[in-house]
Amino acid sequence: MKKKRRIILAGILIIILFVVGSYFYTNSTYMDKPLKEMYRAGFTEKQIKLKDGTRINYGEGPNNGKTPLLLIHGQGMTWEDYAKVLPELSKHYHVYAVDCHGHGESDWNSEKYSAKAMAEDFIEFIDVVIGEKAVVSGHSSGGMIAAWMAAYAPDRVLGTVIEDSPFFSTEPGRREKTYVWVYGFQLYEDFKHQKEETDYLKYSLERSYWRKLFGDFLWNKFTKDAVAYYKKHPNEPVHLKYLPPQINRLFESATYPYDHRFGETFYDNSWFKDYDQAEVLSSIKSPTVFIKATTNYDGDLLIAALSDEDADRVISLLENGKRIDVDSPGHDIHYDKPKEFIQIMTDFLDEVK
Repeated sequence: MKKKRRIILAGILIIILFVVGSYFYTNSTYMDKPLKEMYRAGFTEKQIKLKDGTRINYGEGPNNGKTPLLLIHGQGMTWEDYAKVLPELSKHYHVYAVDCHGHGESDWNSEKYSAKAMAEDFIEFIDVVIGEKAVVSGHSSGGMIAAWMAAYAPDRVLGTVIEDSPFFSTEPGRREKTYVWVYGFQLYEDFKHQKEETDYLKYSLERSYWRKLFGDFLWNKFTKDAVAYYKKHPNEPVHLKYLPPQINRLFESATYPYDHRFGETFYDNSWFKDYDQAEVLSSIKSPTVFIKATTNYDGDLLIAALSDEDADRVISLLENGKRIDVDSPGHDIHYDKPKEFIQIMTDFLDEVK
C-alpha cells in the first residue's frame, strides 16, 4: 500500500513539474519563438531613405512573385509585432512591414507625426521599394494611414484591410471617454506637468487601469519588477518570465522603442491635420475590409478602439467595404487571433484579384 501511494505521489509530482516547466517555457519563449520562425521563413530587416532623407526601417519577406502586401503597425509597436503571422502570410504575399515614424529604427522626426504625412511617405515607399500596386493593411493608427493611402493614392493600392482602427472614437468630445485617452494620452500629459516622478513607466504602471483587476499587492509586485527589468535592459521590451504572455503584453507594449511625441499628436489633434475621417473613408473605392475586435465598456469608459456603432458608420461610408468581427480579447487581432487574421488576409486576395 505504501509503495503504491509513493508511486501515485511521484506521478503527481511529475505532472506538477511538467505543468510548471511548460508554463515557464511558454513564458520564456513567447517573444523569441515567433521572431525565430519569422527569420527562418526568410524575412530580413532593411532600411531605405526617401527623397527628403527620411529613414524607413522595414522587414521584407521572401520574393516569391506573389501580390505585394504592406503592413503598417499600430502606435507603440514595431514591424516585428506581426511576427506571429508573417511566416504564413509570406506563402501568399510578398510581404513588407514598416516601422512607422517615431517607432523602432525609422526616423523620429516629429514633423512627420500625422496620418497624412506618414501616408505620403509610405506611398513613396511603395513607389521606391515595392514598385507596383499593393494590398495595404494597417492596425489601429496604421489603419488610418492605410485608409488615406487607399483614398488618395488609388493607383498604388489594390485593396485595404483596416484592423480595429479608432475611427470617430478619436474625435474631440468622444475621445475623453476612451481607455486609450484616460490611461494613455491624458496620463502622459499629467506626467509631464508634475515633478515628483521622472520615470514614466513607473508613473504609468502605478496608475494603470489594470491595478483594480489584479489588486494592489500583485500589481505593485508586477510594477516593481517591470521597472527593475527595464532599468537593466533599457533597449528591449519588458519581459517578466513568471507572468503569462497575456499580462506581459501590457509591459511589452509600454516599453517598445517609441517616441512619446507621437502620442501627443492625438492629444492635441495634430495627428488629424488635413485628415477628415468621414471624407477619407467615403473616398475609398477599392475593396476594403474592416476588422473589429470585441467591444467592452467599464461604465461609460470605452475599453476598445471604437464602438460597434462607430464600426457600422465606417462600413456605411465605404463604397466597397465589409466588416468582419473577431472575438478577440485585445486590440491586436493579428497577435491575439493570428489564425483568424491570416484567414482574412488570404481570403482578401480573391477580392483584389
